[in-house]
Amino acid sequence: MDHESLWRLGIFFGVLAGVAAWEAAAPRRRRVLPRQARWPANLALVALDTLLVRLIFPLTAVGLALLGRERGWGMLNQFDWPEWTEILLAVVLLDLVIYLQHAAFHALPVLWRLHMVHHADLDVDVTTGLRFHPLEMVISMVIKLAAVHALGASPEAVLIFDVLLNAMAMFNHGNLRLPEAVDRTLRWIVVTPDMHRSHHSHLAPETNMNFGFNLSWWDRLFGTYWPRPAEGHEAMEIGLEHQREPEKCQPLIAMLLMPLRAKLGEYPINRRW
Repeated sequence: MDHESLWRLGIFFGVLAGVAAWEAAAPRRRRVLPRQARWPANLALVALDTLLVRLIFPLTAVGLALLGRERGWGMLNQFDWPEWTEILLAVVLLDLVIYLQHAAFHALPVLWRLHMVHHADLDVDVTTGLRFHPLEMVISMVIKLAAVHALGASPEAVLIFDVLLNAMAMFNHGNLRLPEAVDRTLRWIVVTPDMHRSHHSHLAPETNMNFGFNLSWWDRLFGTYWPRPAEGHEAMEIGLEHQREPEKCQPLIAMLLMPLRAKLGEYPINRRW
């Protein structure tokens, strides 16, 4: 676990640069807005999210896992697992938690108010995978800490999971063109850009499908898999049906105030709450 922060930062910026270069070389869609109209605010939101989480949570998920290992907390610490088995189980189960969390943010209007900041982006690219309201990040951190504690996930498993999740979020939000055969094969295991892009459709029935961020199994298992957008990847509209003006969904202040100002639209699965 030495140099954890350096590993995280190195992989984060490496994947960000790699996906951005791939987008420039082989884009899947024509952009609605130029990068300079979106990236500064999207990346500023990432910086704000990171700062807020660090200020609120003195103990990271890896730190909690270290403490849990010392004190025998959680399900996996009750058994004498081989290390590789424990890591694999923890990573898969933590990914299931993220799938369920994502579905919950679409199901409950009070949570959708926060999550629609992510969906209001008028393009989907590598920075969209990082664009979340700070309060959503705080709630996500609480859920992750609870899951790490309950599972008794090892520090190594938590670090691997975090790195994979961040890298996959940037990859599957990327405006990337993959050969059809490659995409068709990969999506049996992981969420590909074409699979996840359907989730950012302006059509509510498509938005409420494909909740996976990393492993694609959960969508197939729970009946939320959607193979392709009805309008096609090049022609589909990205974002929210009722909020298409760039000045309402792109500036940093607009994103921060969106949960208070914007209408919910037809997107929350359970509109009664």
